[in-house]
Amino acid sequence: MDKTLFIRKVDSDIILVQVYVDDIIFDSTNEKLCYEILVAMQGEFEMSMIGEMNYFLGLQIKQLKHGTFFTQSKYCKELLKKFEVERCKGATTPIPTSYYLYVDEKRVVVDQTMYKGLISSILYLIPVGMILC
Repeated sequence: MDKTLFIRKVDSDIILVQVYVDDIIFDSTNEKLCYEILVAMQGEFEMSMIGEMNYFLGLQIKQLKHGTFFTQSKYCKELLKKFEVERCKGATTPIPTSYYLYVDEKRVVVDQTMYKGLISSILYLIPVGMILC
């Protein structure tokens, strides 16, 4: 269990407090509990409230009445721009199944750093996409 996640149950309500470096995120099923934790924390620490969370640890957060949604669309768009593929046309299969790869006769030099960055980004996005979908 994460040692920076604190859970408190008060009657049938619950409050969650997550501490990450110098950020504290909290929410509750009871607005009064949120206010109480805010007053207690401000009494102990110098802090400011920035309001509803929209972005945290690379995730965009959209809070709606019927649920909270997490996306990484901004991160994905930045990756597409970084590797100059933002205007590429999408396909269900990125390469035709009947296509064969041939030896590069011209020996075009490949930017290894860019290639490794692209591959590691793809490897990171696949499991994240599975979790968030």
